[in-house]
Amino acid sequence: MDNLNLGAALPEILLLVGASLVLLVDVYRKAGSTLRIDRFALLVLLLPLAATVWKLGAPADLAFNGMYVADSLGHVLKLAAYVAVAVTLVYARVYAADRGMDRGELYALALFALLGVMVMISANHLLVIYLGLELMSLSLYAMVAMRRDDAVATEAAMKYFVLGALASGFLLYGMSMIYGGTGSLDLREIAQAMATGRTSDVVMIFGVVFIVAGLAFKLGAVPFHMWVPDVYQGAPTVATLMIASAPKLAIFAVIFRLLTEGMSAVAFDWQQMFLVLAVLSLALGNIVAIVQSNLKRMLAYSTIAQIGFVLLAMLSGVVDGEAEGAAGAYSAGMFYMITYVLTTLGAFGLVLMLARSGFESEEIDDLRGLSVRSPWMALVMLILMFSLIGIPPTVGFYAKLAVLAAVVESGAVWLAVVAVMFSLIGAYYYLRVVKVMYFDKPVDETPILPSGDAKAVLAVNGALVLLLGIVPGPLMALCVAAVRQAMAT
Repeated sequence: MDNLNLGAALPEILLLVGASLVLLVDVYRKAGSTLRIDRFALLVLLLPLAATVWKLGAPADLAFNGMYVADSLGHVLKLAAYVAVAVTLVYARVYAADRGMDRGELYALALFALLGVMVMISANHLLVIYLGLELMSLSLYAMVAMRRDDAVATEAAMKYFVLGALASGFLLYGMSMIYGGTGSLDLREIAQAMATGRTSDVVMIFGVVFIVAGLAFKLGAVPFHMWVPDVYQGAPTVATLMIASAPKLAIFAVIFRLLTEGMSAVAFDWQQMFLVLAVLSLALGNIVAIVQSNLKRMLAYSTIAQIGFVLLAMLSGVVDGEAEGAAGAYSAGMFYMITYVLTTLGAFGLVLMLARSGFESEEIDDLRGLSVRSPWMALVMLILMFSLIGIPPTVGFYAKLAVLAAVVESGAVWLAVVAVMFSLIGAYYYLRVVKVMYFDKPVDETPILPSGDAKAVLAVNGALVLLLGIVPGPLMALCVAAVRQAMAT
């Protein structure tokens, strides 16, 4: 009991209590009550947010006998996750109300998924990683399946569940092999065992292969990407937005803690796997997205391509056994993931705002003439598309530049050239969205009537994508400091 240190896990405890309260309040809320459950869920998010901000900048701390770590890396990623879930809930309210999903379960599931994300971000033990992963995954499966009368959503939920369970099995089997080889589930003890050579190389390599495969499934990297386009397209857009945002931050944290910290002794092996995954993701994601007519499916393949850049950053940290440039490479990957999530929030949020009762606004052609129907929404979408391409002065340009600089510094100039070439190919399908908005005549004259809070959040979302591209220094410095503290401890 002396080593529990519950104060270190205060954000998770507050969120757990708050998510449970959301369920109870929804059950006992009387018909005709003026209490809006979505606003109550947003108020709940303020509690862990305040606790995390209070701990930001503090020395790294351990809890639960070293199974949980509270450090700057975790705090920064958790803050990004809070923002992602809060923005999702704001965008989702009108969409959910039009489709009979505006119930306490939706918001409770979103909060429990966030709790799983937070557990994964701070996990310092293989079982804690798996516990957070399953909490997050089960909540997301249920969110995808909430529209039980929708055959497409039900099919997407089944695919997501089956393939997600397969990915979890891969990850768990890899963890069992690591445990068998090192005799420990603690990441620090695993790192020490590998560094001292007290393990079987064959067992370790097989364990790493299964772990990388499981993580690649969750990220949606090629060739483990088959669930991404189907689930993104078939799921209710609010669930798609949830899947595309905060969970990506959690998987990044697991990659960092599990591979770069716990298994740095075999960095050469998992970096080679990341190399293949990154190139395949950049190639297939950018090429297949060109032929997509469904906007959500196109953004799914865009996600696959963007994940390739994150993998490029993570494979550039250790060169010939030396980790001199590791902090720069990993912080570039962290910066890229945070800013990509920010951009994704805006893109799917705009899809949510264009939808209305009986109309999903999922096709690229549904954006025709958007500049005439809503000039400011078209402008925000243009900024988001330019950021995904990597056009200055958006944040996407600086994020890609930081990753490419890390790749070049590692000596893999050819890899940076390949990434740039596939990014140029990918520019086509992003610019097609811009062309449809600005140069095609509108076919739908229905007024666009988003809620005032959603309009305000979307405007801030687009402004941040632009502002962080012009002044990226503070966020990048925060990422560098967080990575360095995590590596030092």
